[in-house]
Amino acid sequence: MSSNLSPSGAQMPRSSRPPRTAPAPRTRLLLPLALLAVWLVVGGALGPFAGRLGEVATNDQAAFLPRSAESTRVLEEQKAFRSSEAVPAIVVWTADGGGTLEPGAAGRATRAVAALAGRPELAGPPSAALPAEDGRALRAVVPLRPALDDALPDALDEIRRAAGAVPGTTVWLAGPAATQADLSGAFSGIDGLLLGVALVTVLLILLVVYRSVLLPLLIMLGAVFALGLACALVYVLADADLVRVDGQVQGILSILVIGAATDYALLLAARYREELAAPGADRFSAMRRALRRSVEPIVASAATVALALVALLVSDLSNNRALGPVGAIGIVCAVLGALTFLPAALVLTGRAAYWPARPSPHGAGPAKGGRAVWERVAALVDRAPRRVWAFTLAGLLACAAFAPALSSRGVPFDEIFVNDAPSVAAQETLGRHFPGGAGSPAVIIADADAAPRVVAAAEDVPGVVSAFPVDAAGRPARGTPPAVDGRVRIDATLADAADSDAARETLPRLRTAVHAVPGADALVGGTTAQRYDTQHTAARDRAVIVPVVLAVILVILVALLRSLVLPVLLVATVALNFAATLGVSALVFEHLLGFTGTDASVPLYGFVFLVALGVDYNIFLMSRVREESLRHGAAEGVRIGLTATGGVITSAGVVLAATFAALGVIPLAFLVQIAFIVAFGVLLDTLVVRSLLVPALVRDLGPVAWWPGALSRRRAPDRPGPA
Repeated sequence: MSSNLSPSGAQMPRSSRPPRTAPAPRTRLLLPLALLAVWLVVGGALGPFAGRLGEVATNDQAAFLPRSAESTRVLEEQKAFRSSEAVPAIVVWTADGGGTLEPGAAGRATRAVAALAGRPELAGPPSAALPAEDGRALRAVVPLRPALDDALPDALDEIRRAAGAVPGTTVWLAGPAATQADLSGAFSGIDGLLLGVALVTVLLILLVVYRSVLLPLLIMLGAVFALGLACALVYVLADADLVRVDGQVQGILSILVIGAATDYALLLAARYREELAAPGADRFSAMRRALRRSVEPIVASAATVALALVALLVSDLSNNRALGPVGAIGIVCAVLGALTFLPAALVLTGRAAYWPARPSPHGAGPAKGGRAVWERVAALVDRAPRRVWAFTLAGLLACAAFAPALSSRGVPFDEIFVNDAPSVAAQETLGRHFPGGAGSPAVIIADADAAPRVVAAAEDVPGVVSAFPVDAAGRPARGTPPAVDGRVRIDATLADAADSDAARETLPRLRTAVHAVPGADALVGGTTAQRYDTQHTAARDRAVIVPVVLAVILVILVALLRSLVLPVLLVATVALNFAATLGVSALVFEHLLGFTGTDASVPLYGFVFLVALGVDYNIFLMSRVREESLRHGAAEGVRIGLTATGGVITSAGVVLAATFAALGVIPLAFLVQIAFIVAFGVLLDTLVVRSLLVPALVRDLGPVAWWPGALSRRRAPDRPGPA
């Protein structure tokens, strides 16, 4: 059905409609056709790299420790004491029915694992089976080669079969090898599963919201091409060992590119649709105007996210440093696709891109009913801005009050996996029958001459069960311990589980005791030390990176909005949104999801994503408000800008929240926590902060919000004052 609506929405007589413009010369099609051809080649040649990042990814957590921490130095020195690199698998036998083991069970268990000696998967001979003090369990260590990768599950199955030869027992596999296998299983198929869930979710949302067949497909195609380009670049850099990629970074990259590319594309598509509806507009002139008015906010938005991610290079945690450049590459590719592929595709398809809907001056947002909603919201903000911002501010502050309850001391081992994992159950079984730190000792490296005094000092520390020098195979050394360059390794078994609060409290006492031994030059590492150092480094990173990110965003906003007051206001509101999100997350994690803590990096990741992405939506809104304010005055500019952008920004926020929520399909606590924080925070920012708080504050402040720019000196026609 044809439409006779004028740009203002009024009915136009047929005779007054603008004449159709002449067909564009064919030469004007050359540039969009060339851009489309380039992206088709990029998509065809580089698209497969989205599924190949796993080839250059590592899930070895040792590669992502604090660079300057004591535990990292121990890890480096510890390599010299190994006859070969090994990843230990701890075999645990328990008596069926929970009773006492039969006499001779230890000997049979030792012979069972000894039969594995000489297999190519092993890095050395298995240890003897040691009985627990309660007589109900045995444990032995089987060292595996570290580079088994896909062969690790098969190697563990062989160990399980061999260990099962002990009658009357149940076999459990714990230790780093078992955990690594479960982690690999959690990340297996991440490329296809995560990408598929994200794309299908976003496509369904776009189809429902925009009621167009072709536009969502074009937007998704551009996002997939951008992801292929980003993954190819990251693959090359990771293969050259210039960046590190693990499963977490890999998953976040996919989500970040899809979400960001879709957001930027929606903003451009909305503006293009407005321009197509202008009298006398053709698709080429409409795209020129749409690009001219959209490039600045899109580039500014992308710059805030990319530079916020680059700021992670200041971190001392290697996994944070890994995400920084990888994420920034993804954002650059996303904005490149949105500003080259999509304009070419929209110019070539013209009005057909929006079929069966028709271009209108109200943007590419939801249909007229959605615009009516935003007209009412804008009217409310315009009529009573002070009450609007007071109520929303009070609600956000109430949520933020719970933020200190969010613990970032790390995720306990039994909560790392959202679903039940065999290695977790095995570790719990090991902890019931042996000292909590068995299998994950504190590792002390000290000068050989001081070894007896270091052992004595360690054993005197409350919370340490035993300490003894070990040989190259990790077994207690008999006689004089082997020294490498005058240094020896001493293992200290803690009374509590390596990931427990009690173990973390023991660690500083242990370090203080062995550091005080004269001439020992002792260092303490191991699992507990790594978690302890990671936690303290993460706290230091937050103190350093948060101000850097806020400063970068503030500079970009000042340059974009030509104001000082408004950028400070926007940064404050997105920071408040982050605090409110953390408060809600603290309640949800503890009372609904059952998490007792979050990974040390979760608050920083959440801050970077929420603040940078939250500023995105404020940039989209306030750049349009500024444009309209220059024409109509500050007060009217807020009303028109909020009405014009409400639908498209809200739908962009829903899309981004949905893409980050897709991270929840990976059954790891870290990614589930990040998924919730970003998804909830984006929705809170889109529906409350950007829709109510910011426009109400700007309307209430009036021209003062734009000080010292030209808008602060421009006076609009007299209007009723704010309520």
